[in-house]
Amino acid sequence: MKALIIGITASLAFGVSGAFIKPLLENGWSPTAAVAMRTAIAGIVLAPLAIKALHRNWGSLWRARWRIVGMALIGVAGTQLAYFIAVQRIPVGTAILLEYLAPILLVLFAWATTRVIPKKVVLIGAAIAIVGLVLVVGPGSIAGDVIGVSAGLLAAIGAATYYLIAARPSEGLPPVALAASGLLLGSIVLSLLGVIGVLPFTAAFTDMPFLTGTAPWWVLLGIVAVIGTAVAYATSIIATGMLGSRLMSFIGLLEVVFAALFAWLLLGENLGAVQLLGGLLILAGIAFVHSERPAPIEVVTVVSDDDADLELPGSDGNLESAASTPG
Repeated sequence: MKALIIGITASLAFGVSGAFIKPLLENGWSPTAAVAMRTAIAGIVLAPLAIKALHRNWGSLWRARWRIVGMALIGVAGTQLAYFIAVQRIPVGTAILLEYLAPILLVLFAWATTRVIPKKVVLIGAAIAIVGLVLVVGPGSIAGDVIGVSAGLLAAIGAATYYLIAARPSEGLPPVALAASGLLLGSIVLSLLGVIGVLPFTAAFTDMPFLTGTAPWWVLLGIVAVIGTAVAYATSIIATGMLGSRLMSFIGLLEVVFAALFAWLLLGENLGAVQLLGGLLILAGIAFVHSERPAPIEVVTVVSDDDADLELPGSDGNLESAASTPG
């Protein structure tokens, strides 16, 4: 239950971003600049917690270097960049639908790598959750061009990879240290891409229209950076390590529901019965996937010459694995 609460908290935190970042994007901020700034601030906010959690165990940073690089380049920079490219060419709803195919990709990945057909409860949960996602985003949002759709699919692959990276063995690296280092490195990469002109990099340091008045740009960006990025990534990594990449990716679908809710509350965007039904279906799909039970580990009794009993994995046992299923 604790892990589920952390996972839902992560989705809630991620869902905050859209309503607060939209005024910036509509008033002079390029996506690259907004993402680079939010990740930089978030990394700085998490840095003291990361240093404390490391307990001077700096060697864990080196041992987990490829995990950190993967988190920065794929989980932070790559996924968000692909998503924003998709948004520029196809409807936002279509881009979100494509990115959140990540849970399906993880189910297929587990199927391909383990050669074990997913249980019916997982397949049913996946189908129900995707239908719910379509309803939340809008049934008429499926449209687009080849480049935009390709970018959306790359975002889905990036999101799926993010969950796999987050679920890998920690190698002694605390989750908050992985989040902080990944965010800081990701912000550096995005900033360099902006500085050398590969991506547009513009910002406007003025008050922004918000609700019925205006709000300082740094307040909006600060909320996105602290809650929608620092808290979101840290709790997401913790929850993924506890729940496994597959289940956490389905819980991540709740981000779309929370984003729609915040957009309704803060921006006045539509939230009708269809969207509420979609949210309930996503919850039902998560419940189906969560109800999957890990396969039991069989135990065999081996009798040695001195009649000592030794229980080993093999056959006819009652022990159950505490680890989550692959993917």
